[in-house]
Amino acid sequence: MKTAEATAATTTVLSPGFKRSPKSNGKVNGTATKKTGVNHGNGGYISNGKVSFMKWTLDDVVYVAKYHRLPCFFAAWFLFFIYVEYTLRMVPDSSPPYDLGFVVTRSFHRALASWPELNSLLAALNTVFVAMQSVYIIGTWVVEGRPRATISALFMFTCRGILGYSTQLPLPQEFVGSGMDFPVGNVSFFLFYSGHVAGSVIASLDMRRMQRWELAWLFDILNVLQAVRLLGTRGHYTIDLAVGVGAGILFDSLAGKYIESRRKSAVA
Repeated sequence: MKTAEATAATTTVLSPGFKRSPKSNGKVNGTATKKTGVNHGNGGYISNGKVSFMKWTLDDVVYVAKYHRLPCFFAAWFLFFIYVEYTLRMVPDSSPPYDLGFVVTRSFHRALASWPELNSLLAALNTVFVAMQSVYIIGTWVVEGRPRATISALFMFTCRGILGYSTQLPLPQEFVGSGMDFPVGNVSFFLFYSGHVAGSVIASLDMRRMQRWELAWLFDILNVLQAVRLLGTRGHYTIDLAVGVGAGILFDSLAGKYIESRRKSAVA
């Protein structure tokens, strides 16, 4: 009987590490590509005294470009942003932060600044949307007995408070506030990251788990409109909104893992 180590030593190795298609069954062009080598951990092998990249061929490059377009796309952007980072001039400490979202929503910002009634109306609608998020998230626990979304929101807002207090970003100079906005009363708030966006993502993910597809898409659309309004009022930087999306996904996943761990502990 082969040991696990012996089995691993004869694992199919395909250069350059990407070249394995679910339809190929370990073959390329109908030819088996099984090679033996020395396992150096993490799936890395050195066979015939050569490291992996020394065995790459033009066919390998073409294969990766053809069947792994997403990593190639990211690699191209990686190289582009290396160039940008080395050539971009830093924003002077006497200037406000540069925010691409602020540039894109410049005309919308001017409309909100010159039309207070429109700003207050949109702020009130946004507050209603936040209330909808809260009612749904709490309702999944109180009414339906499913605590995952509620736990996720508690994790998310706690972490937001820690991060927001640890690095307190300056309020944008062009901020257009409203007493109808949430937090109601135009009070102080943490900028990083957006609890508005993260809460909506948490609710939307729960809706998808329950196959409430129409409601989930509605929340996603309202979340995009909410993000545009927040940029237009300068109530959040773009980075706050982007991280808010990631935070919603992250804490929903962590809440799921927490509930699963509690379930396993109860069974044990």
